[in-house]
Amino acid sequence: MKPQLLIVTWIVILTTACANLPFDIDGLTLPTPAQAVAEIPSGAILFQDDFSSPTTGWDRMQAGEGVMDYDGGGYRILVNALDTNFWTTPGLSFDNVRLEVDVGKLGGPDENRIGLICRLSEGNYYFFMVTSDGYYGIGLFNLGNAVLLGQTELQFSERILQGMTVNHLRADCQADQLAMYVNGFEAVTVHDQTLASGDIGLMAGSFSEPGVDVIFDNFVALQP
Repeated sequence: MKPQLLIVTWIVILTTACANLPFDIDGLTLPTPAQAVAEIPSGAILFQDDFSSPTTGWDRMQAGEGVMDYDGGGYRILVNALDTNFWTTPGLSFDNVRLEVDVGKLGGPDENRIGLICRLSEGNYYFFMVTSDGYYGIGLFNLGNAVLLGQTELQFSERILQGMTVNHLRADCQADQLAMYVNGFEAVTVHDQTLASGDIGLMAGSFSEPGVDVIFDNFVALQP
């Protein structure tokens, strides 16, 4: 090897090594740019809404098929159509997020769909749902089709309070892991890689009987 080439090689090595070391100004060691980026701590609030103000970005709709609107310090979804889902979002985007909400039934059939959604993008989303007669499931709505994940049908749980009561729902969307909790108890955990990021929100729907009427409150999105 020629002497001048050897010198150039050592300069490249030393320059690369220095790039990987913390900066030092007058004896003070500073973090590298990568170290300086603060991570959001687990449990930090990313978004929250108690629906006391009707200006926080959720849909406001009243039609023959139903209603989605702020109502008396909560957020109401009324579904008057058969076998129909309504969903609403605040217009945000997350990849990993933990969602929590309180939801109560105001009227209509116990055979309904009530829940949370995450990673809504181009009409596709994950849903975490319970029914007012005690069933639950995690699913994927993708390309116009809804499928349950990790189970072939909704499963029953005594942890779900039935009828005209309030349940506390939690949905964790972290990497490919999706988990659902009802009233503090883990109901189901599944894995899926179809959707990576998107909006968050609320959903309610009907099966064979219309009139599903529910109200949500104390919505919060947290860093998982």
